[in-house]
Amino acid sequence: MSEFEYSNDELMAVEAARWLRDGDVCFVGIGLPSTAANLARLTHAPNLVLIYESGTIGTKPYVLPLSIGDGELAETAASVVSVPEIFAYWLQGGRIDVGFLGAAQIDRYGNLNTTVIGDYDKPRTRLPGAGGAPEIAASAKEVLLILKQDTRTFVDRLDFLTTPGYLTGGESRARSGAKGAGPTRVITDLGVLEPDPHTKELTLVQLHPGIEVERVRAATGWQLSVAKDLRKTPVPTAETLNVLRDLKARTAAAHSGAT
Repeated sequence: MSEFEYSNDELMAVEAARWLRDGDVCFVGIGLPSTAANLARLTHAPNLVLIYESGTIGTKPYVLPLSIGDGELAETAASVVSVPEIFAYWLQGGRIDVGFLGAAQIDRYGNLNTTVIGDYDKPRTRLPGAGGAPEIAASAKEVLLILKQDTRTFVDRLDFLTTPGYLTGGESRARSGAKGAGPTRVITDLGVLEPDPHTKELTLVQLHPGIEVERVRAATGWQLSVAKDLRKTPVPTAETLNVLRDLKARTAAAHSGAT
């Protein structure tokens, strides 16, 4: 693949990174959120403060961490504090600008499942669980979500509600007492969805290059609403793609034991 070609996964990571602002304090999940957040830090947002659940503050990993307990996070952090302090002082204290999460399932109101696929007592797949996601979603000033889009992930009904988004829509989240604004944006490999201002139902507002609306609808487990004026996702620059590919290459080398 040349520097001017890119995959859907690369476009998703680049687009997600764009929504992080320089100087934001970001509570980062492992996986796709971590990739996008570190790409933002290495490009347009060098003063992005990354916080991971294990208690690392201002971490600047050279390679992407395998888990929140990866030593790379502590070794490159400005400070390491206890998990209770991360949640009580930083998160619940209102000091987190952006929570950045992924999930196995999402519904039309941005509610998430990371617990089980299938029946809870006899699941087809048991997932990692909630971790800190419910608290992040409740207390961060806003939440960004990043997921690959297909009907197994974007479902009409969650198999298990792990992390509330906008609950049943409308004012239900506000009535719940959650402090943060909730999920403000869902970035996928097909486009970007945002909650309707009134119903809070996720609406397609942006398409990636080469993607048609019908393809996004076909990858969604409910009748997807589409904004009248769809934005077009900008094509990634060669410079940004090179940074992303270098990050992934050295991560792969480090985790394979090659370095």
